Amino acid sequence: MKLLLRISYDGGAYHGFQYQTNAPTVQEVLTSAISAVMGFPCSVTGCSRTDAGVHAVGFCASVEPADPVSRGDSWCPIPTKRIPAAINSALPSDVAVTGALECTDNFHPRYSVLWKEYGYLIHDGEYPDPFTRKYAYCLRRRLTADAIRLMNEAAGKLIGRHDFAAFMASGSSVSDTTRNLMRLEAERLDERKVVVYARADGFLYNMVRILVGTLLDVASGKKTPDDASEILKHRNRNLAGSTAPAHGLCLYRVNYGAEIDFDK
Repeated sequence: MKLLLRISYDGGAYHGFQYQTNAPTVQEVLTSAISAVMGFPCSVTGCSRTDAGVHAVGFCASVEPADPVSRGDSWCPIPTKRIPAAINSALPSDVAVTGALECTDNFHPRYSVLWKEYGYLIHDGEYPDPFTRKYAYCLRRRLTADAIRLMNEAAGKLIGRHDFAAFMASGSSVSDTTRNLMRLEAERLDERKVVVYARADGFLYNMVRILVGTLLDVASGKKTPDDASEILKHRNRNLAGSTAPAHGLCLYRVNYGAEIDFDK
């Protein structure tokens, strides 16, 4: 048996989820807290790495004993419903477990994913907002209804199964750059906020942030919606937009199918 946790975190103080030797990470604080609560070393595996500074409200991670053979199937000493409260008591205030359920040993939080959805928040008011500065990219210019329409026209040309090499950070070692982008959509939330939703079966390094940067180039007139198709075709990172800042990005949801439902 494994546990699957749903986790929210403010990524501002962390260098992403995955362990790093000389920088604080979400995986490090989670592993420390869970091991302390369980009373023995545990292993925590995340659904994604996430970049430094990126946030999450629906991140998923599996938990099992570091030595599962000696612990057996009934290794967890805490009832499942009480696990979030127990772990949260040992976590810093910028990380929280918001759900827990049991899953089978062959479940993998990364390879069992059907799709992930991110949201990228943009503040486009005339003046910066001190209360959203850590969670939204302050654009300092208005995204008009026509600009958002053009962003969505460009986004429509990117949806589907494509080679997204042009939307991957230079220097990545990933060899298979084909992904199925199921949703890419800009939507106004209120007078000063726009969110770009991105859903796919997987994402390349910096992919969502480069997609957002490219759509913002379309909004400003630096690129046209038709350029999106050309960028895909040429597989050239230099043709795509800049990488939008990390702090505007948040992992909203990870979908594993109907059998994994934290809200049952």
